[in-house]
Amino acid sequence: MDIRKVKKLIELLEESDVEELEIHEGDDSVRISRRREQAAGGQYMSHYAPPPAQHAPAPETPGPVQEDSAQPAVFNGHALRSPMVGTFYRAPSPTADSFAEIGQKVKAGEVVCIVEAMKMMNQIEADKSGTITEILVDNGQPVEFDQPLLIIS
Repeated sequence: MDIRKVKKLIELLEESDVEELEIHEGDDSVRISRRREQAAGGQYMSHYAPPPAQHAPAPETPGPVQEDSAQPAVFNGHALRSPMVGTFYRAPSPTADSFAEIGQKVKAGEVVCIVEAMKMMNQIEADKSGTITEILVDNGQPVEFDQPLLIIS
């Protein structure tokens, strides 16, 4: 479920007298509830409950700690950054050719990769014309918001 939809549901809940809302969309579900309590001075306070966990995530093993994490990486060219958290894919399917390769010329607006977020494949377009000089993420790797994906010179 798209985070924008969840935010909109929260706004609708705040504007109405509804105390609890639960939405199911395919395998995804979200439950938003609030309990109003009258505080001192006659004002109401709202409490929001997080959606119930459907699947317990596997515990992660801690990786090596980077000591230079305070310094941003410097790139030779323009870094195309991920607009969301998700999984990076270079091609539309495992058997298809990659959208972009090192040395390939791309135009602004041309699809260069996919970031899968919440089971939705989001095509990422080049925001600048040029030549791809580096691909910084391996196929199938998780990416963070604003993480550099590739370099366009």
